[in-house]
Amino acid sequence: MRTLVTGGAGFIGSNLVDALVADGHTVSVADNLTTGRRSNLNPNARLYEVDVREADGIETLFAAERPEIVFHLAAQIDVRRSVSSPGFDAAVNVAGTAVVLEAARAHGARRFMLACTGGALYGEAELVPTPETARLAPLSPYGASKAAAESYCDLYARLHGLSTVSLRLANVYGPRQDPRGEAGVVALFCAAALEARPATVFGDGRQTRDYVYVGDVVAAFRRAATSSLVGAVNVGTGQQTTVLDLLDLLGLDGEHEPERLGEVRRSCLDPALAAARLPWRATTSLPEGLRRTGAWAEGLEHDREARARGV
Repeated sequence: MRTLVTGGAGFIGSNLVDALVADGHTVSVADNLTTGRRSNLNPNARLYEVDVREADGIETLFAAERPEIVFHLAAQIDVRRSVSSPGFDAAVNVAGTAVVLEAARAHGARRFMLACTGGALYGEAELVPTPETARLAPLSPYGASKAAAESYCDLYARLHGLSTVSLRLANVYGPRQDPRGEAGVVALFCAAALEARPATVFGDGRQTRDYVYVGDVVAAFRRAATSSLVGAVNVGTGQQTTVLDLLDLLGLDGEHEPERLGEVRRSCLDPALAAARLPWRATTSLPEGLRRTGAWAEGLEHDREARARGV
């Protein structure tokens, strides 16, 4: 198939691109390289260095590539930045999604997949693990913008018949999540482990998250591409892990800082719908995923040290 991955030079996107290339698909990538890295790009994918907010650039890409399947992963994902700059967050996550959706419709794409968020959408959910039927109650502009992006997908399905699905991702971790970029807690903790220093813990560390390995998330996107499922589907493990548990698994000490505005206390997704309809289940255990991530982070650090020495 002809496929497009927006944000394809980023953490999840580049892992997805690698899998699509390995599957034999034609892959184009839209990425403005502000957080994505050229070094992440698969050499068999064609890069368009364009921002998803730029309608003319996206139009040019779609006219040239005419993708059948669109994986929309380009986004502003930093909760703290969304709180400090909600207009920027909305411009990328809402307007950017609308631009890509319209191009997909105009050029005959038959499937559109949005990388969304679970925890930031559900907020402080009454039921944990949380199913897709739960009320959306975001606590940050990031969560609100992703809810709006989902709404646009639903609109294009109703108005234009475009097949759309929103994958509500749990806390994704794994190789290429650079601790020096828009990093999640696992990447930050792996960096602390490499530097033999305590990790920063915001709040008391008893908040829970659902950590899902990036390879499993890529598998969910691949399944969704050929599935008939429309609407929203959770992509997580269904298992809660506290930040303190994560410290123990990595053998780290923690230094506590005040809790951050806009972050939920408990977040864990019910993956039953994904298991039944994609079908998909996460298969990588947290200890194994952390081992793989730590090995990648160690290799990245060695490469940086070698470059610094001019080797």
